[in-house]
Amino acid sequence: MAEAKQTYDPATIEPKWQAFWREHDVFRARNPGDPDFDPRQPKFYALDMFPYPSAAGLHVGHPEGYTATDIVSRWKRAKGCNVLHPMGWDAFGLPAEQYAIQTNTHPARTTAANIATFRRQLQRLGFSYDWSREISTADPKYFRWTQWIWKRLYERGLAYESNAPVWWCEALGTVLANDEVVNGRSERGDHACERRPLRQWLLRITDYAERLLADLEPLEWSESLKTMQREWIGKSEGAEIDFDVLGHAGTRLRAFTTRPDTLFGASFLVLAPEHPLVAEVTTAARRAAVEAYQKAAAAKSELERTDLAKDKTGVWTGAMAHNPLFAADDPRGRIPVWIADYVIVTYGTGAIMAVPAGDERDFAFARKFGLPIPAIFAPATSDAEADAAVARGERCCTAEAPYAAHCRTADGTLALAGRSLADAKRATIAWLEARGRGAAKVTYRLRDWLFSRQRYWGEPFPVLHTADGVDLVPDDQLPVELPVMDDFRPGGTPESPLVRAREWVETLDARGRPAQREVNTMPGAAGSSWYFLRFCDPHNEREFCSRAASDYWLPVDLYVGGTEHAVGHLLYSRFWTKVLHDDGRVGVVEPFRKLYNQGMIQAFAYRDARGAIVPMAAVKEDGDTAVHATTGEPLERIVTKMSKRYGNVVNPDQVVDEYGADTLRLYEMYMGPLADSKPWNPKDVPGVHRFLQRSWRLAVPEFPEHGPIHAWLRADRADEPALERALHRTIHKVDGDIERLAFNTAIAAMMIFVNEATKAMERLSRSQLLRFSQLLQPFAPHLAEELWARLGGEGLLARAPWPAVDAKLLVDDEVELAVQVLGKVRTRITVPADAAQDVVLAAARRAAAAWLDGKTIQKEIVVPKKLVNFVVR
Repeated sequence: MAEAKQTYDPATIEPKWQAFWREHDVFRARNPGDPDFDPRQPKFYALDMFPYPSAAGLHVGHPEGYTATDIVSRWKRAKGCNVLHPMGWDAFGLPAEQYAIQTNTHPARTTAANIATFRRQLQRLGFSYDWSREISTADPKYFRWTQWIWKRLYERGLAYESNAPVWWCEALGTVLANDEVVNGRSERGDHACERRPLRQWLLRITDYAERLLADLEPLEWSESLKTMQREWIGKSEGAEIDFDVLGHAGTRLRAFTTRPDTLFGASFLVLAPEHPLVAEVTTAARRAAVEAYQKAAAAKSELERTDLAKDKTGVWTGAMAHNPLFAADDPRGRIPVWIADYVIVTYGTGAIMAVPAGDERDFAFARKFGLPIPAIFAPATSDAEADAAVARGERCCTAEAPYAAHCRTADGTLALAGRSLADAKRATIAWLEARGRGAAKVTYRLRDWLFSRQRYWGEPFPVLHTADGVDLVPDDQLPVELPVMDDFRPGGTPESPLVRAREWVETLDARGRPAQREVNTMPGAAGSSWYFLRFCDPHNEREFCSRAASDYWLPVDLYVGGTEHAVGHLLYSRFWTKVLHDDGRVGVVEPFRKLYNQGMIQAFAYRDARGAIVPMAAVKEDGDTAVHATTGEPLERIVTKMSKRYGNVVNPDQVVDEYGADTLRLYEMYMGPLADSKPWNPKDVPGVHRFLQRSWRLAVPEFPEHGPIHAWLRADRADEPALERALHRTIHKVDGDIERLAFNTAIAAMMIFVNEATKAMERLSRSQLLRFSQLLQPFAPHLAEELWARLGGEGLLARAPWPAVDAKLLVDDEVELAVQVLGKVRTRITVPADAAQDVVLAAARRAAAAWLDGKTIQKEIVVPKKLVNFVVR
């Protein structure tokens, strides 16, 4: 019978330590007021963008960000911090409802089952979450406070009803927000969408536009992410200008422009197809064409409409307007009024003055439809030269371009020639303001937040509709819970399924009067806009979060998630935080101090000669080549996202079953820089597993009769100097790399140390291996904890302090230098690190004597700690 061996067995080690950590509440964070709270400890709040618990469970892309925050959390605990590292579930919303409809199961049941799967998978990976703080946005104990916060928004005048033009998706049976529609189709399911006016609840996020913009500056976010937010907020400074519509007494079109100084070059006006004055100013002869164009524009997304590369389209309304800079009888002042889909009704006033000499879209539009292109910028002061420049296509203005001489009013009260750009803007605005024809204006691209959905699975609004208008459900009657419905499918009309729950809808208000409940529900982003606050104080039944808890924990010190949330979720969370700050509920104005976007873990897929993806089940791989299993056709390997449709999704359970959680964690961090996208390659996983096996063998003998650790580790021996120096360098490297989130290079440094330690295994001390276990713990916590226990480490490794570094051991006693003759390396020398130059040269001459013999040394060059070069004749 073969003798049992003490092999590295993750299937035994990992469940053992996971159970121990849970049973002993090892990772519980302490709040102010807790009996064991230590006010001297610095705090650290590490947060993952919590997941939507889908039926498919985790794939290996999910743990990437979670592993990163766990490494930092474990490291911060070792550094003496009180760490809050929680996990919860973004459980309401459209995906859960769609899955429930497909399986004919109530979403409460499917969501609970999915959460159980996600929790089990995450716990298998050994993440150091404080599970006592677990929350779900679909839990009535949680959404009670979502409803309570919404009431505060309403009371502050930030929530209102409107018949707004919205994206309606027939297939999904709901309204979608702008960021949920891509090219006129739903982001989820790729279904056709159309614009419809519907009664909706909206939040006045636009009231906070300037603060959302200004408060970005001090945040530790990537510049690219800040730019995305700035562009979404879209601040523009300029003026609103009024144009009289000829033949329509008293009717004025108000247009916004960032360049009022170019008004002399405005040769037509363009209205958004949805502009409310289109119907009024359109002539009878042009009405059919205008209405047909409006219908076509309604089916396009904003992205399609504003794409600079697309062909310009538009229709003349038949109306003419008057440019206020020109006299009433000056023909230059008569300009046509068009509609075009590149103008968006919610940006500015929904109308623009078109200056083809100064704007590329206006220029292309004017060229296509044969509209005038007045020259306003001159290469010289001659108007003739300005006209010639326009004819050559030199149309776009710059800050340095001089204004043409004819940029002046007939009475001379406004003349731009010779003025700077800023001065010309100020002068034009002042001229317009003095005559009641315009005013300075700041606008934002940001829209008010569309905050209602026509679906079942979402937070109910705490709203009652009575004969007197809107009434709010009292705080002591929250939460308003969803009715249990057997049929929660969309009804095929822009109405919530909740309209069918008549017993729930028909109710009484606080004074006993008949009332109807609001049947729209909140969007999925409602619960995720404040969950970081609830994690600070999740069991508080008196308030959403005590001020003491939020003051202590906020802002979040490290927030990790994907770039897909760069606009919507992050803007919404920042907005809610600012509102709660203004209401005196929280002390911070920004929720996330440092934000980091991890890259996507992708997968290999194969496509045929037509470019079609071939499911992995139909692929036959042979080394680095692959063919179609049925036809034998050669296939091209590509890197793409993981998708059930492609059959290339990797379940982390499979990896843990074969190699263990520590291997999965290490591999995901070793694949490359955290911010980069990279493909999952199963052929690389065994290499990381072998590193953990070598780490195990440093401490544990092969056979049990030799004891739990090697004999030489049981003795109290001195630290071997060379290994001690290598260990201190590794500690220093890993410490700095974790700080920079450079986990791949930290792992590489540990691999180098294990290689050196393996070569000198019997000289390795117990002290050195204990400290290496401390380094390994944030990355591979199960193995590290097992090694620590076997080696007799004091207490629990998860609570042990980070090993100290001796700065003296980071400096080399000796250095190796290359010795060159005429620039070619001939030999190498080892000298004391602090050796004087004459000592270095003497050693180099001795070592290179064979190549210097018979030659005259003309020059000796010493590059400290690198090389010596002899120039000889």
